[in-house]
Amino acid sequence: MAKSMIVKKHEHDAGEVEFIHAEKAESVRSMMRSDDQFFRFAEKIKTLGDPTRLKILFALSQAELCVCDIANLLCVSNSLISHHLRLLKTMRLVRYRREGKMAFYVLDDEHIRNIFTEGFNHIEE
Repeated sequence: MAKSMIVKKHEHDAGEVEFIHAEKAESVRSMMRSDDQFFRFAEKIKTLGDPTRLKILFALSQAELCVCDIANLLCVSNSLISHHLRLLKTMRLVRYRREGKMAFYVLDDEHIRNIFTEGFNHIEE
């Protein structure tokens, strides 16, 4: 059973902090990611926070599609889809290939598909 006494003090921006369970806190600290990694992750999550972008990503998790097909599928304009795809491409969530004048979009990797699986499992519980 963990001791409920002050074991260690630690200095940080908020001043001196007293740990009650220093061993657990140090274990977590050793697994903590860098500030840059948390920033980049937060940026990805912000990008995923738009329902239209989520719909685009879901559609692309099912099939490779061009802008026109995505626009028709979601009943929105080609220019709106192109705007969202540019952002998704910048965030490395989608990629495309050219076939003549057509660009076909797909998910950049399987991680996005896993996010949908886990996300929908979570909201359906």
